[in-house]
Amino acid sequence: MDAVDQLRGQLPEVARDISLNLQSTLGPSSLTDAQRVGVALACAWSTGNRALVEALLGASPAAALVEDARAAAVLMAMNNVYYRFRHQVGKEVYSQKPARLHMQRIAKPATSKADFELMCLAVSAIAGCEACVRAHEAVVLQAGLTDEQVHDAVRLAATVRAVGVALLV
Repeated sequence: MDAVDQLRGQLPEVARDISLNLQSTLGPSSLTDAQRVGVALACAWSTGNRALVEALLGASPAAALVEDARAAAVLMAMNNVYYRFRHQVGKEVYSQKPARLHMQRIAKPATSKADFELMCLAVSAIAGCEACVRAHEAVVLQAGLTDEQVHDAVRLAATVRAVGVALLV
């Protein structure tokens, strides 16, 4: 991941901890290589930081993984707003209404259902949508992923978010 190392070199001194965290969260963990890259890419797209996305694409991930990471970021951009609103307002009238928002891609990912849901979980953690975080966490655990994998994905999401902010400084 030479492009990621170059990006780390561009981070300001105030983000030294974040640079070190990026190196460690992208390193070996309970996540597979594909899960790490997918989660990082989905989270990078959710930050809107082009340099971060391009650096992660420099690792030449598989096309299906890139598609799913982008789809997860895009769908969660919509779902996190909608479901966070319903949860925050807490009125039964809104929770009884159908969302009527297309999200078929969640059911038909290009990679695995568990990995796609893990990407959605990580992006939802960044967005702070409690309802989405709970829903996606339940699905990934039901699919056989572990609490450790969820934890590592969210650590990675937090770090990628911080890198996106640091690059704005």
